Amino acid sequence: MNEKVKYWIELSDYDFETAEAMLASGRYLYVGFMCHQTIEKIIKSYFCFKSDEVPPFSHNLSYLAEKSGLNDILTDEYRYFINLLEPLNIEARYPTHKEELLKSLSKERCEEILVNTKKFQKWVKERL
Repeated sequence: MNEKVKYWIELSDYDFETAEAMLASGRYLYVGFMCHQTIEKIIKSYFCFKSDEVPPFSHNLSYLAEKSGLNDILTDEYRYFINLLEPLNIEARYPTHKEELLKSLSKERCEEILVNTKKFQKWVKERL
């Protein structure tokens, strides 16, 4: 495994640990944000695994999955999950509807997002 792939995996792992810490502290808005970051970076690791190029400078998970070639092997479940995570990145960065988003991010929902993030991350790692 090359250094670029390892770099993105390490960042992805770190972001997942941060998401867990945000859940433990009750900062649910940032659980979703950090899960998005976890998936973004594991997709970028896959991009580096498949290409010698630098991953696109983008936070759009669907776009990154397409550019990396991962989109070709994604299950419908993982496509749905990417679509679920997508707005959590934008709203955490630019919280125009912060109160609405916070209402939708209960502890239980965040726990579910964490479980699915870990599952997706593991699935990608198995393909590296």
